[in-house]
Amino acid sequence: MSEAYIVEAVRTAGGKRKGALAGWHPADMGAQVLNALVERSGIDPAAIEDVVLGCVTQAGEQGFAFARNAVLASKLPQTVPAVTVDRQCGSSQQCLQFAAQAVMSGTQDVVIAAGAESMTRVPMFSNISYHAADGVGVGPFSQSILDRFGVKGFSQFEGAEMIARKYGFDREALDRFALQSHQRAHAATQAGWFAKEIVPLAIEGGWHARDEGIRADATLESIGSVKLLSEGGAISAANASQICDGASGVLVVSAAALKAHNLTPVARIVNMTVTAGDPVIMLEEPINATRKALTKAGMSIGDIDLYEVNEAFAPVPLAWAKALGADPDRLNVNGGAIALGHPLGATGTKLMTTLIHALRARGLRYGLQTVCEGGGIANVTIVEAL
Repeated sequence: MSEAYIVEAVRTAGGKRKGALAGWHPADMGAQVLNALVERSGIDPAAIEDVVLGCVTQAGEQGFAFARNAVLASKLPQTVPAVTVDRQCGSSQQCLQFAAQAVMSGTQDVVIAAGAESMTRVPMFSNISYHAADGVGVGPFSQSILDRFGVKGFSQFEGAEMIARKYGFDREALDRFALQSHQRAHAATQAGWFAKEIVPLAIEGGWHARDEGIRADATLESIGSVKLLSEGGAISAANASQICDGASGVLVVSAAALKAHNLTPVARIVNMTVTAGDPVIMLEEPINATRKALTKAGMSIGDIDLYEVNEAFAPVPLAWAKALGADPDRLNVNGGAIALGHPLGATGTKLMTTLIHALRARGLRYGLQTVCEGGGIANVTIVEAL
């Protein structure tokens, strides 16, 4: 089977809720990423055969063929098709895997995988209606689903609490991890680690090129002062991912396209895995998915130089590392979503962008990315930096 290569990987800097990127239409944010991928790679935009773009809350400004609208807002020709993907928080990671599969199968040679989400302009869950106007609708979970699992509903917040209890992490441990996320993200920003991966966006008074959610002055005390989300629990807004506006994307090509368009790869796809498990605890599935991916790749966790595990909630990467015996010094080395934000459908290719740039900057070889997803699903992607 043919290889799939990543030629460029970019992202916008994260914007806080009602923050610097609130004035940006999400289709325009996505368009800027598409433009940057083409401009930085030097490829003829007409050579792009498809755009696969992730978005979770497909309503309002993110509704009605959102990926196609991002293309129409970009400098790509109108002949470039596009499709929107929703695999919850792993949407754009799945876009990357779909793009790589298209290339590896020989179906296509040049595909953009991307994601965009404005959580300010299209709030989370605004695409869900629990009661139709005539009183018939009951929302996305039918009674048969709820009966099967013996629940009144599915909650990621409750799933996070379940993981914290199962793996023995109290609030202090979660808060310490959250503090580390801010410290690492601040250090990476100060050192210029993110400069090459960020696409600046014009805002009033200048350019947005710095992740807005990083709290350089965070302390264990300030994080610990934030109210818990449930009485007797361990999860607070301070040790969970930040609501975020942003976009990201990667350009995926075949070996033939590398030669035809004189492109230089920055990474090679080594393994793509997706698994599903318990939809109640839900956020634990990256552990199982990672085990399966490593087995399929013939690798061990020790072979991986850096890991990006989405910080949806602090217990997710902590439980992942504990269960797999992963080195915490290789985990989210430039901080994660607790500090940098989690722009839902854009997070997958955002994490991949940061992972590839971090590997190459450090002269390292293998990276692994995984994201927990609603419904108990998880994607894992292993890459080799080139």
